[in-house]
Amino acid sequence: MSVEYRIERIGRADWQRLRKVRLAQLLDTPLAFGETHEYAAHQGEGNWRARCDWVNEPDKLGLVAVDAAGEWVGTMLSVPNREHPGAVDLIGVWVDPAHRGRERGVADALLDAVLAWARVRGAGRMLLGVHEENPRAAAFYRRRGFAYTGEATPYVLDTSARILEMALPLD
Repeated sequence: MSVEYRIERIGRADWQRLRKVRLAQLLDTPLAFGETHEYAAHQGEGNWRARCDWVNEPDKLGLVAVDAAGEWVGTMLSVPNREHPGAVDLIGVWVDPAHRGRERGVADALLDAVLAWARVRGAGRMLLGVHEENPRAAAFYRRRGFAYTGEATPYVLDTSARILEMALPLD
């Protein structure tokens, strides 16, 4: 059985859908994100609308994978890297557990779309941070050509853990 997905941009009016998927992300894989479910759940409509506006700024990209029923089952965002001109960051990566796996192709489709966007805007490389205790995510990134840079930063919610930087050249 083949499941079809389409990749769409997060729209400015999608705040309720963004809230729903973000709360699901934080319950499913809390160590992959820099905020807690409790914090996100208490954010009001204005905060969620601001998040939608933010990913719609000209230099940012917010994508979702949508299944045949119209449900958001994955997200991936990219923004300019503030420290490395010409690089973009990959953030907000998540696929619903029921839609994971190479055979479904959700993460690959999202990443293909983000990479195409980054290349069109002239980015020289894509950077990301992966929690040291998230081997599933790291394996996906390595399969797609990302490599560890040797850089690491403390995880914002638990400074005894590390976020490992990975990079992919785009030129």
